Amino acid sequence: NITLQETIFHNANGYIGIRGNLEEGCPEGFDTMRGMYINGFYDIAPMKQAEKLCHLVEDKETMVNVADTQTIQVSFHNRRFSMFDGIVSDYERVLDMEKGITERNLLWEMPEGQKVKFAIRRMASFENRALFTIDYTFQSLDFDGIVEINSLQKALVNNYCNPDDPRLAGESLIHLRPLGRLVDERQCCLEVETVTSCLKVVTAVANRIFVNGVEFLDTEKKYFKKEHKICESGKLKIHPGDEVRIVKYTVVQDSIRCTNCMEQAAKILDEVLKCGIEHFYKKQKEFLDKYWEKAELEIDGDDELNASVAFNMYQLLQSAGTDGFSSIAAKGLSGEGYEGHYFWDTEMYMLPYFVLTDPAIAKGLLNYRYKILPKARENAALLGHEKGVLYPWRTITGRECSGYYPSGTAQYHINGDIAYAVILYYNTTGDWKFMKGQGMEILLETARLWMDVGNFYNGKFHINCVTGPDEYTCMTNNNYYTNACAKFNLEQFLYLTELFRKEKKEWEAFQNRRNVTDAELADMKHAAAVMNLPYDEKLGINPQDDSFLQKPVWNLSRTKKEQFPLLLHYHPLHLYRYQVCKQADTVLSYFLFPEYQSKEVMKNSLLYYEEITTHDSSLSTCIFSIVASRLGMVDKAYEYFGDSAKLDLLNTHKNTKDGIHAANMGGCYMAVVHGFAGLRVRMDGVEISPTLPKQWEGYRFRFCYHGALIRICVDKEY
Repeated sequence: NITLQETIFHNANGYIGIRGNLEEGCPEGFDTMRGMYINGFYDIAPMKQAEKLCHLVEDKETMVNVADTQTIQVSFHNRRFSMFDGIVSDYERVLDMEKGITERNLLWEMPEGQKVKFAIRRMASFENRALFTIDYTFQSLDFDGIVEINSLQKALVNNYCNPDDPRLAGESLIHLRPLGRLVDERQCCLEVETVTSCLKVVTAVANRIFVNGVEFLDTEKKYFKKEHKICESGKLKIHPGDEVRIVKYTVVQDSIRCTNCMEQAAKILDEVLKCGIEHFYKKQKEFLDKYWEKAELEIDGDDELNASVAFNMYQLLQSAGTDGFSSIAAKGLSGEGYEGHYFWDTEMYMLPYFVLTDPAIAKGLLNYRYKILPKARENAALLGHEKGVLYPWRTITGRECSGYYPSGTAQYHINGDIAYAVILYYNTTGDWKFMKGQGMEILLETARLWMDVGNFYNGKFHINCVTGPDEYTCMTNNNYYTNACAKFNLEQFLYLTELFRKEKKEWEAFQNRRNVTDAELADMKHAAAVMNLPYDEKLGINPQDDSFLQKPVWNLSRTKKEQFPLLLHYHPLHLYRYQVCKQADTVLSYFLFPEYQSKEVMKNSLLYYEEITTHDSSLSTCIFSIVASRLGMVDKAYEYFGDSAKLDLLNTHKNTKDGIHAANMGGCYMAVVHGFAGLRVRMDGVEISPTLPKQWEGYRFRFCYHGALIRICVDKEY
């Protein structure tokens, strides 16, 4: 599966991501998603609504495939190297998570019989986030003759599309137009601009060719105006035993982050060339040595599972924006699924990983949310709210990019998810400076939204017409998860307000700047105290919402295997009329807010929702695993965990070709640390209640807490 391997072996560093495409390309007719992406870089695409109702979104931000600098074509006596021509043997692809590189190694026998050995190494640098390299080596075993090398840099490229899959763009649009170029003896720079958002990006490329260690300088550069493309080519004669090495450097710069992209890209590339490729290999290894020291998580007794968990953690690192201009997209930087949008997944599934392993990255992700606060305020106003902010369901810059609002914009719980992440960050780091500067404002404005969307009725605080995490049940009243999020948001903001009051001058400045009144705080306190958390006495469970138990139960056992995921085979309204869940909803609240219910109610509910949850969402099984662990159901927890840990490596959801499932990867980590190990980080300390699955010999992990690095070991011997 070519596209699956393109995802699994992609290279990224939080700023740029490059699919693991074959440098030589694929023959026509083969499915391939050839792409290079910049985190947070976008164009505007139309999103037509059937009816022009008030404030429905009619365009969206979409991630742009910015260039193709991957292409390297090598021909031997005019026989171009291809994986689909001749005989390929000794083939392997490697992801080295300690060195931070991917490799492709093979022996190619031409149809004419001559043999050439290839070794291709790729890297997205953590030392210099603008840098991507291809280290392309081939050695003749018995070929004697002329070799032609063509290294291409194409700036006008298209995005991938699939009109039959709602998780991908439905049509191929032209997002780029050509601007300038700079070509000299050392490098080639091409600049393009997005058609609607008018953002600029420059790719600067330099090729260095060596024959048996001696640099080959006789190359020619040609520019093709129509495609805004440069080809650097060279011909050389080789003999059996000769080795040719092509080191291709690509530097990327965009106008979101710098003012003169062309000048900056050329300058960075010049500095990169002075350092050389070996310098960046060394720095990559040093960076990852430090990363794995803090992010250690090892499982004894199952090497395959241990490697799968490490793979998931590495992908999270590759995906995380660290510059305040970006966050973590649902597919990271590995593909075009969900069009590069950021969802609630980031705060609920991925940020918790970085809070424990690299708090600086977690802080950067929260700073992104703080930065888009003004747009969240605008979004709330568009939906009729006079107070507070409403973070968009899916976005890049802060604008709502969800067209189908019942399962998109209506998911108000995203406010609570972000508030939860702010509080988790503070509890884990004790970073009061961040709280005073950014955190408290986020908590205040999200709390205000709950007071505006909800209302008091018959002694309870109700939140109506919202959608919880489960997208098979939409536009409900008193979604348990949403109400629990709101309650926690209000309670924690009020608690931190009391701490803030002790710093009288700063509190008064905050109070005056944000117009906080004692009456407003009193209303929040009352709402939190009487928040409606649905409960059914007969079943002893928390219904997902007020009307959930009124519906007939969907018989999952009689649903054919080929009819999953249900969202691709049934009309949404049909799904909404049944008790059937796409993913953990109320069960997720038990992981986050266990103090709101007894263990008996949580266990009853878990068993109930097990029977009606499809786990069509990759966010689901990891949460069932965590809650089962917390309730002492370790065997059940382990079964759910196994489904989660290898989801992308085994392609169990059949769409990893479109990109990794980044949130599930964070959920897999949480299933070990917060599930089996029972780690809970509170404002007043850390709690741990470990269990050990019988399939393991033991496990260990490190986590950061208030500046300390703590190591937990769980072993059968103890």
